[in-house]
Amino acid sequence: MKKWWQKILKRIGPGFITGASDDDPSGIITYSQTGAIFGYTQLWLTPLCFPIMAAIQEMSGRIGMVTGKGLSALLKRYYPKWLLYTTIALLFIANTINIAADLGAMAASLQMTIGLPFAFWMVFVSIFIVIIEIFVSYNEYSKILKFFCLSLLAYFFTAFVVHQDWGAIMKSTIVPQFIYSKEYFLNIVAFLGTSITPYCFFWQTSEEVEEEVVNQNYDMEGNTQPKVTKDDIKEMREDTFIGMGFSQLATFMIVLTTAATLHVNGILDIQTAPQAAQALRPLAGDLAYLLFAVGIIGTGLLAIPILAGANAYAIAEAAGWREGLGKKLKDAPLFYGIIAVSTLIGLLMNFIGINPMVALYYSAAVNGVIAPILIFVILAIGRNKKIMGEHANGKLSTIFNSVGALIMGVSAVFLLINL
Repeated sequence: MKKWWQKILKRIGPGFITGASDDDPSGIITYSQTGAIFGYTQLWLTPLCFPIMAAIQEMSGRIGMVTGKGLSALLKRYYPKWLLYTTIALLFIANTINIAADLGAMAASLQMTIGLPFAFWMVFVSIFIVIIEIFVSYNEYSKILKFFCLSLLAYFFTAFVVHQDWGAIMKSTIVPQFIYSKEYFLNIVAFLGTSITPYCFFWQTSEEVEEEVVNQNYDMEGNTQPKVTKDDIKEMREDTFIGMGFSQLATFMIVLTTAATLHVNGILDIQTAPQAAQALRPLAGDLAYLLFAVGIIGTGLLAIPILAGANAYAIAEAAGWREGLGKKLKDAPLFYGIIAVSTLIGLLMNFIGINPMVALYYSAAVNGVIAPILIFVILAIGRNKKIMGEHANGKLSTIFNSVGALIMGVSAVFLLINL
């Protein structure tokens, strides 16, 4: 008889993993800054983001399940090459910058909680991530990612360790508040850009294909068509909605924690996620500090392989190389090579004078530009009955995804004007 935690892990799929990975260390700094600078006033962004995230990721997952192809393969088949190559180039740049920032945040967190030099942890974590992604079988690897998802629970505990003004929280969550300053609106753009990111689109689409292969519904070599039922779609949809909900709840808790500690004590200048953890220590005690730091480490171990994996899927599909985490190194060497190179570049960025946290602003701009374009492209594929058959978008999905693309498009324009 399976234990309760084994049953829970079995229910967790690509949608949940994608949602959890969205709260990576570079995302944690954005949410920490939101709480530190603006207190509770931007809590309303979390319920706003949830339906948009859920709609876009559900559509991405459904496309992967029905077509048996990742987004790059579909862009290559149905759209101009310039769009494919531009998207992949921008995606690679943005993802690699995120990898660099996440590696730096993890190494700093490990250094301040365990000791040993920063450089040691940078190299150790980079090697560890590459090894598990290349040499661990997909079945076991997916279980590792599911385990790392649980690291987000640290932020649920942290939020309740410190005193909260629940009346103000309820009001700020339900009623949008606006402070008419450039900084306030730029932070809204950063918040949206961190929550709704292109690498999540690519990752979930490709991972749903991997799941089809594992379940023997598809052979990934194009010799069979995916066998997808309405029940399969329903299960994927539930997994995705729960994953996006969990992600936004964790985001909510991070904002609560820093609003109730850093903001009320006038600590507004937080540049890194480990710095946020350190600032909590004298205000909320060792437990809050340790929980926050553990969350940074755990989410980094979850997100970095996904960022590198999204790069690999995108490039390999476009180039026509054999790809997939279900394959061994000898069967897909170029695919795994991209994973290793992405991680190596991220590692080097921390040693050659490039400030990953500054680069994140530019990464946000890149993501902000390609996200609305990609959403419109994914929407066109999702609505195309020749491609999707009976599983094409319904009216509700089309509405939510259109609204999401519009919001992201406006955000991108505002960010580029003010960058």
